[in-house]
Amino acid sequence: MPKVNIQGVNGVAVMVFIVSALTGAAIAQATHQRWVAVSGLLVGLYFLFAIKIVRQWEKVAVLRLGRYVGLRGPGICHIVPIFETLSPYVDQRVRVASVSAESTLTRDTVPVNVDAIVFWMVWNAEKCILEVESFIDAITLSAQTALRESIGRHELAQMITERETLGRELQRILDEKTNPWGITVQSVEIRDVKIPAGLEDAMSRQAQAERERQARIILGQAEKEIADSFVQAASTYSENSTALHLRAMNMLYEAIKERGSMVIVPSSAVETMGLSGSLATAALGGAKP
Repeated sequence: MPKVNIQGVNGVAVMVFIVSALTGAAIAQATHQRWVAVSGLLVGLYFLFAIKIVRQWEKVAVLRLGRYVGLRGPGICHIVPIFETLSPYVDQRVRVASVSAESTLTRDTVPVNVDAIVFWMVWNAEKCILEVESFIDAITLSAQTALRESIGRHELAQMITERETLGRELQRILDEKTNPWGITVQSVEIRDVKIPAGLEDAMSRQAQAERERQARIILGQAEKEIADSFVQAASTYSENSTALHLRAMNMLYEAIKERGSMVIVPSSAVETMGLSGSLATAALGGAKP
């Protein structure tokens, strides 16, 4: 979990402290007055704790005797030690929180483990500092609670196939809750949905059975189409005997055109179609060296 940044002494303050102390010591040595060295040391100590550096992506609140007086940053700022204090520094960049919900029941009472990523950022540092004690813990716990509530409103099939819809719903719920704190949730992505091993095996068998059913349906449709084609061909051949004879001759030719092939044709079929002469010719042609 990310931590709130609380900065202490910085390089600029240390440099000013060293310069003040050395300057005081040099003047004291030149004038033989020790109080000048002590004064330089005290001035250096003052600036050591008075000078603060706020980075480009940060904001910080100044509290004077416990009362809010304003925001500072980015850049260098000055406070009065003892009388003024700084709040924790607030990072205003886009941040990521990883949340998970373990063994949470879906709408159809299936226990699942869900991992999600929340992208959020602080858009109002003043509200973020003054309205909520620990905004990082607040956004993380709110995201976990919203994730569990959303899982309970959806069935397992919806969570697996409609992750983007679930993410948008979580983003809307969290954004409404965190906006009063000066935080906006930009997006929520469902990273993984894990189901029990036994249920996963049952779903795999169900999917396999469904694929086999679809394959058999397709095969049946193909056989039906083939049968319809045969019926149409039979109707055509019954009305045109010449076409039937030509088809039969073509089939026999395709069967015996390769050397060494043998085709057995009933004599009744040969006489009916009048193919005795054609078969003899084909046989003689195939016997030639």
